[in-house]
Amino acid sequence: MRKLQYQSFISLALLLILAAITVACSGGQTAEPTAEATTETAVEAAPVGDEAVADEALAELIAAAQAEGALTTIALPHDWCNYGEMISSFSEKYDIAINELDPNAGSGDELEAIRANKDNTGPQAPDVIDVGFAFGPQAQGEGLIQPYKVATWDTIPADLKDADGYWYGDYYGVLAFQVNSDVISNVPQDWADLLKPEYNGQVALAGDPRTSNQAIQSVYAAALANGGTLDDAAPGLDFFAQLNQAGNFVPVIAKQGTLATGETPIVVRWDYLALTDRDTFGDNPNTEIVIPANGVFGGVYVQAISAFAPHPNAAKLWMEYLYSDEGQLIWLEGYCHPIRYNDLVARNVIPQELADKLPSAELYAKAVFPTIAQLETAKTLITEQWDSVVSVDVTE
Repeated sequence: MRKLQYQSFISLALLLILAAITVACSGGQTAEPTAEATTETAVEAAPVGDEAVADEALAELIAAAQAEGALTTIALPHDWCNYGEMISSFSEKYDIAINELDPNAGSGDELEAIRANKDNTGPQAPDVIDVGFAFGPQAQGEGLIQPYKVATWDTIPADLKDADGYWYGDYYGVLAFQVNSDVISNVPQDWADLLKPEYNGQVALAGDPRTSNQAIQSVYAAALANGGTLDDAAPGLDFFAQLNQAGNFVPVIAKQGTLATGETPIVVRWDYLALTDRDTFGDNPNTEIVIPANGVFGGVYVQAISAFAPHPNAAKLWMEYLYSDEGQLIWLEGYCHPIRYNDLVARNVIPQELADKLPSAELYAKAVFPTIAQLETAKTLITEQWDSVVSVDVTE
């Protein structure tokens, strides 16, 4: 019954696609953003509940995308979140060539690529972007992206998407303990455990909290487990001060090598990086990845379509693929939790073999996601007060 209900939802939601299709065979491209006005028209024109019309809408989108013949992406390394598989699977499924710009670009570079190519319909103009959470609203404010709602829109958490569809979360990570279990026999399960004397000289961060986003958010996560809130990160600084005073904190930027040698046998870092390391290490060393029982802190990336996309229909089809069950599972295979993860779990669509490689789904369900304003406030507090409160330099 649950599966049938979901299929009906998809059929209804796909009706939205009719409005979003730009006729690809109409001749030249335009540099003017045009997507916003068409979505409501399609909803009015399509009979609600008509699955045949929904199927036809998707077929028309596919045909229009294939007529465009290409999609230009940017900043998608093949070893990041399994994007290599995502790109090849999409290209093979829809017979659309993928033009990949600068896989190692950052979020700011992606926005600049749109700005610099507003009047360019050539291969240097990105159709889609995948950026850090704060960059979605920034791009929207600058008029760099256009709205589009995928068929699975309603299963994307409301607080992780723009209500009008300009940008929405695509995948996230949570901060975890990466533990060298050849060195640590009693693996810590929560933030409070890290203060125990048995972990003297063994706990490290994967960056400098004065400059590293990952380290800053690790301190923020500790706050949530120690009486803080998303609006109050100060207890995180107090926690690391205690950790340092106890002699448990190692003021070294932890890396694969320091974890493997036992110099930093307990590292706080993003789960998807730690899980990838686990596969790379095998049993040399053995590692355990722990999502703490409290203070489960999530960091989100967002996806959007350029307002000046040279291939708007291919871009919309790409979005449909990313947010389908198939696309979401490809991200999960790369250990990046897809934004619809809780929905996938509820409908039992995650293969057991894949689920067995991941920490408990119940822990991920506890993840909290700060707003951009909260992130900025916490960042300012942590970077400016680390020296005075924790009083230790974190170095290479």
